[in-house]
Formats: sequence, structure tokens, C-alpha cells
Amino acid sequence: MFSTLPTTNLDRWSQIRLDIRTLQPQLVEWRRHLHQFPELGFQEEITAEFIAKKLREWGIEHQTGIAKTGIVATIAGKNGGKVFAIRADMDALPIQEENEVSYRSQHEGIMHACGHDGHSAIALGIAFYLSQHREDFNGTVKIIFQPAEESPGGAKPLIEAGILKNPDVDAIIGLHLWNSLPLGTIGVRSGALMAASELFSCTIFGKGGHGAIPHQTIDAVVISAQIVMALQTIVSRNISPLESAVVTVGELHAGTAKNAIADTACLTGTIRYFNPDLGLFLPQRLEEIIAGICRTYGATYDLDYTRLYPPTINDSKIADLVRSVAFEVLETPVGVVPECQTMASEDMSYFLKEVPGCYFFLGSANSEKGLAYPHHHPRFDFDESVLCLGVEMFARCVEKFCC
Repeated sequence: MFSTLPTTNLDRWSQIRLDIRTLQPQLVEWRRHLHQFPELGFQEEITAEFIAKKLREWGIEHQTGIAKTGIVATIAGKNGGKVFAIRADMDALPIQEENEVSYRSQHEGIMHACGHDGHSAIALGIAFYLSQHREDFNGTVKIIFQPAEESPGGAKPLIEAGILKNPDVDAIIGLHLWNSLPLGTIGVRSGALMAASELFSCTIFGKGGHGAIPHQTIDAVVISAQIVMALQTIVSRNISPLESAVVTVGELHAGTAKNAIADTACLTGTIRYFNPDLGLFLPQRLEEIIAGICRTYGATYDLDYTRLYPPTINDSKIADLVRSVAFEVLETPVGVVPECQTMASEDMSYFLKEVPGCYFFLGSANSEKGLAYPHHHPRFDFDESVLCLGVEMFARCVEKFCC
């Protein structure tokens, strides 16, 4: 039924059932096909059609065109019962790939540099497996193929379209292939796994003039420099050292000539945090500092603040479920990383605000093969032997939750 494709030796995965190990060559083929045709958020038309075609071939009930390109597949088990959801993202990044591989991106300036092609392949794998083993689980499984995780965010529109309803989802899980962890390890924890992502852009309005006559000006460069330095005190002096947060100014633009004092300056940046209680304080303190410094120098400002994604916070019971499965599948307990966290963000967070769930990391780096470049790097790639492990993790989570 499936084609054959040479792939990595799977001896390390002795706990993976034969039917899933047999899927491995096809998982690699699907992943490499998706890798060659990456698409940006809400533009995943080729990707969505490829996924929908497979679901049709396998006779799996599904809906397409949700929130533009989203797909939800529904697979019923042997008896009624709980509803369990699995989420995978589909979109790529505006990055020019530098890998010299046979499955290199064929779309100029677009690349799967974060592993979403692998996520979609794993989701296809669990869809096929469950459709062939309906007698092994009760209840219903919804498999969500989500657009636009990288930007501007596809989870919220999918939720607003009602994908967690009819039937109502009782719990949800998802995984992220993670090159910050070695191949075969699993990072899972209760509580905050990933940070909120919020953006700010501020324009400082001063008064320009001659560089040799500064007393006639209000120097936007000096003011913005003061602001950049003062913003660093938010984390170091306004937040408990037992908390984690980041305030980063990523851009600062001002001036047009060496001998002229700039009348405007624009700075942009990001704020990250785990504790939702900081969500009100951080933007408030940011503006207090900007307003105070501008007032001191006689300048004005315009501040735009955008809340992108909330923190990704795992439910303790579903995290325990994933953790128990990880200990069953991995060869030794050393393979489970209990306190794995990152200040990166994810719009899986919106799903976790609606229903109990768990997002976890699946280690995919293999430095011996040169597969350890970080996410969003133009040479990002991962060890594909981890794909069948992802399917096995999902399968066991379904069977345990829907027993």
C-alpha cells in the first residue's frame, strides 16, 4: 500500500509497535514532500490539499477550509465516550533554505525551518493508524491540522469556528519536534511550558537640529537610548527574581545624517513571561518608563502594544498522562526531561485555555549527523527517525485517555 523509502535504523525504538514502525518510511516520504512545498500562514493550500487527499484515500471523515486552510479529521473508536484532540501545525517561515538535500524547499524564500512539516507527517501517521485500529480505543479522536502558527496565529480562528465543539473536546495534546533536546528525549511538564509573546513599537518625537547646536533640539537618539537602558530594569528590579521574564528591544532606528540631531526615533521589541499575572503589569510598567523619560526631556511618544500569544500552560493531569506514556516508550527514564521550558511562544496556548491539555517537546537533534541547527535557522533539519516515536506517543495517549 505504501512506497518504500530508505531511512534511519529504528533499533533504538524497541517499544514502538510493529504497525507504527512499518509506517516509518511513509512518514519520511510525507515529511519530505511537505518540506519541498512550504507555505506561509493561511496560504497552506498545497499542504492542505495533500493532507485532505490522504484522508480521502483512507476514508477518514474530515472538514476542510476551516479558518481558510485548516483541516479537522474525526475518527470514531469502537464505543462512544470521551473526545480527545491532537493538534499539528502546517505553516512554514519566510527563510531561504541553505540545506543541500534532495528534499530542499522548492519555494524561493520559504522554508520549513521549525519542524511543522514533521508535525503534519506525524499527524497523518496517527490518523492512518487510528483509522486502521478503531477497535483499540473508545471515544472519538479529532486531529487538527492548523494553519499560521508562526504568524499571525491560526489557533484562535479555528476555535472561533467551533472545532472544539460537536462533539465537545475533553482534552487536547500536541508536540513540537525540538532540536534543543537530543534525539529521543521528551520534555514534558505541568504548568507553563512556553512563554507569552507580546510586541511593542514606540516612536519618540523630539526636535531636530544641527549636531553642533544641541541646546536648540530635543534629541530623540539620546531619549531612545535612555529608554532602552531603563527598560532593562523592569526584569531586574520590578519582577521577583523567582519569576522569569524577558524585555528585548530588537530594533532602533533614528537619524539621517552624521551632523544632524534626529527629531524622531523608533524602537520595537518583544516581551515574554510565563506567569499570566504579569500580563497587566508588564505593558503598564513599559509605558510608565517611556512616558517618564520623554517627559523629562520634553519629548512625546506614540506606543503600540500587541498581545500575540498567551503563555502555553499545561494541565497537570494531562501532563501526567503524557509523562506516563513517555516513561513507557523511552528506553530509560533519563530520556524524560521534566522541567523543560523555553521563552519561545506557541498559539497552542489558545487551545489549552479552552480545554485541559498538554504540549510537549520531542527531542529531534542528532549532532553526529549534523542535524542540530536551532529552529528558524536556514540549515535547520532534524533526525527523521523520531517521526514514528511521535506517532507512538500519540497512539498511547489516545488509548489511555479514551479507555
